[in-house]
Amino acid sequence: MLLDIATYILLGAEVTLSVIVIALPIGFFLGLSLSLLRVYGGKGLSTIVAGYSTVMRGIPPIVMLFVLYFVIAGAINISPLWAGAISLAVISSAYQLEIFRGALQSISGGQMMAAQAIGMHRSQAILHVILPQALRVAIPSWSNEVAIIIKDSSLVYALGVPEILRRAQFMSASTYQPFLAYGIAALFYFILTFGAGRLLDLIEKRMNIPGAALER
Repeated sequence: MLLDIATYILLGAEVTLSVIVIALPIGFFLGLSLSLLRVYGGKGLSTIVAGYSTVMRGIPPIVMLFVLYFVIAGAINISPLWAGAISLAVISSAYQLEIFRGALQSISGGQMMAAQAIGMHRSQAILHVILPQALRVAIPSWSNEVAIIIKDSSLVYALGVPEILRRAQFMSASTYQPFLAYGIAALFYFILTFGAGRLLDLIEKRMNIPGAALER
């Protein structure tokens, strides 16, 4: 029975990974773009982005997921998987923009002045000088958000998407073994989260600049 339950639930891992692969990059680029507007977009845009961040982070993810799901699914004829993944990306973008905002603001203002002193335009200085350093600084905090996205991918079960948790729920009901079914699901989520965390730790170490922390 253990092998049958594990095999059935494991089939949902492909769906879970699909949700993560869609949500993570969309959330990354949306969050990064918003963080640039938050820091360099002027008072008006900065205020709008700050309001977006406050609202999105102040509502429970499952509630926002349903709100965004019905908005997206109502406007575009896409599958629940895609609608759910995009909704998770939008939710995550609010958290990621705060991660990148903090990273951007941690870079010394002298870096911008030095870049402009050698003839760079402001946008060039941001793109070629500030942003590469900020992305390195953001890796530890961003890895936490990756773990959250992996775990929050389970929320799409509420939309009927047959991912890990949805399959565990079905096996729990059909075998009357809830502890076993949900325990296996928990193990799969742990493996995904742990693996992603270790991978990002390696990336952080590889991209680390010796002495950078002292310079800041």
